[in-house]
Amino acid sequence: MAEKKKVSVKASASAEAAEAARTWEPTPEAKSKAIRFRIFAAILWAIAIAAEIVAIFWIIRSDRSGDEKLWWLIGFIVGIGVFALAGSFLWKKANRLDPASEKDKFRFFIQNQLGVIITVIAFLPLIVLIFLDKDMDGKQKGIVGGIAIAVAVAVGLLSADWNAPSKEQYTVETNTIKLLKNGVDEVFWTKSGKVFHVCEKVPDVNKQSKDNTIYNGTVAAAHEAGKDRLTARWESEAINYCGFTQADVDRVNKGLAAIEASTEPSAVPSEPGTEAPGNVTPLPSKPATTTQRPAA
Repeated sequence: MAEKKKVSVKASASAEAAEAARTWEPTPEAKSKAIRFRIFAAILWAIAIAAEIVAIFWIIRSDRSGDEKLWWLIGFIVGIGVFALAGSFLWKKANRLDPASEKDKFRFFIQNQLGVIITVIAFLPLIVLIFLDKDMDGKQKGIVGGIAIAVAVAVGLLSADWNAPSKEQYTVETNTIKLLKNGVDEVFWTKSGKVFHVCEKVPDVNKQSKDNTIYNGTVAAAHEAGKDRLTARWESEAINYCGFTQADVDRVNKGLAAIEASTEPSAVPSEPGTEAPGNVTPLPSKPATTTQRPAA
């Protein structure tokens, strides 16, 4: 296998302050980027709904023939689907940068499934009016109505966030890594991977990738790079590849339980003979560097 690069990725400029918080909060830069994504998403959704209104008043309620309506409506349905899906894609990217809290169930649901709600708004009235139209015959209604339903369902399914992120998830991930590494917030990932890992010796990190590069940085930097979560196999990775012991993993799990039960960092217990895992304040970030290393 070709020699693999290692790239250190520094989180946004204000990461230190955000990462020191007990409950994870996005950095100002991440929050600003999320706002931009949401603005662009809202614009695309507005175009989709505007196209629906035009389709209703300019096509369905016009004096056009059935065949002419059919082709115009198919074109508008495809366009509405494209704009609605593009908006949902940007909205989900924003949610990765600035997720909602699970404590507010209503907001959490609305924020993460807004793309589905917009899809219903953009298609349902149009579909109803298609089947009520008097100028198209049954076959024409079946064709255009079937296409509209198929596009709406496809866009809705793609817009749904089936594994929505939350502030609580990001908090647990950050604390897990800090407790394991005694205050050091550093994880590893590849460009094509969906998750991030405990150390650079993990086989998944060393597999051949598109740019043949291993990235490392904070949990916040990994999420900003588009990684969904910490691997579910972090315990086995830590023990089998990263030089940690079962006692270290047990210490982390006890620390996480203590953090959940208390808001005081000093309440996090440590095993006898080990460093106290309560040092949740991150160490100073290292400047971004690029080094060469042979792949494992």
